[in-house]
Amino acid sequence: MTTLTRPDRTRVQTAPPAPRRPVRRLLYLSKFAVNGALALAAAYTLLPLGWLLTAAAKKTGDLLGGRPLTPERWNLTQNLSDLFTADGGVYVHWYLNSLLYAGIGALLCAFVCICAGYAFEVYAFRGKEKLFGLVLLGVLVPSTALALPMYLIASKVGVVNTFWAVFLPSLVNPFGVYLARVFCTGYVPGEVLEAARMDGASELRTFWSIGLPMVMPGFVTIFLFQFTAIWNNFFLPLVMLSDNRLFPVSLGLYTWNTETRAFPEYYPLVVTGSLLAVIPLVIAFVALQRHWKAGLTAGSVK
Repeated sequence: MTTLTRPDRTRVQTAPPAPRRPVRRLLYLSKFAVNGALALAAAYTLLPLGWLLTAAAKKTGDLLGGRPLTPERWNLTQNLSDLFTADGGVYVHWYLNSLLYAGIGALLCAFVCICAGYAFEVYAFRGKEKLFGLVLLGVLVPSTALALPMYLIASKVGVVNTFWAVFLPSLVNPFGVYLARVFCTGYVPGEVLEAARMDGASELRTFWSIGLPMVMPGFVTIFLFQFTAIWNNFFLPLVMLSDNRLFPVSLGLYTWNTETRAFPEYYPLVVTGSLLAVIPLVIAFVALQRHWKAGLTAGSVK
């Protein structure tokens, strides 16, 4: 009688699981990377402004020699006095010109863009999309390429070397029209406009009382973009203007900077004038940021 022997069953030794990387460590590394990138971006933005703050209080020799700023070398008050009295106080004219060009120009441009965007979104008319396509083509054309044609047109009209030569082109912004249509698409419900028409409101009253308040965040956004663009505009005034009393701040400081090789005393004036030129932009963004934030969050909660 044969006996059956069972095969020897040996336990299969499984390898221990590989140690997992702690999730908390990955979270810390990701936070460190994000915060590091934000710190580098903030330093890239703020370091030039910090240099401008310190350089505006230096004398000509300290500025050219690269000497550090100390309390006994503080010269900001004298630099400001020299800035406002140099060349008969022409810097004040430049500053006021920039406020007129940028302030009134951006305000009217934002209103024109909102009206155009509202019309493109709300009304149906023949060739609307083709016309809007032409507006988008205008976004692709750089402003520097249009300076010479605009100069030729201005010379035909007879407005070269006048306030209007710089002011009128600032009222046109194809990108602003595109943004306005996007805002009207998201923030102006067609049902609300239809209800206003049924109540007997005219189209102008509907736009002024209902449409415009709804797209006010878009109005502020376009205003800030255009204000910054006009304030920093340089090439168009360079082509259009020859009277230094009509110069904006950007072009006026450029003319002073070209004279620094022959007259080094203009260096502190250029630096101090550049510091003052930043102030309106900061005030505009700080004063209007709540409207801008409202536009970014509007419609996120139904």
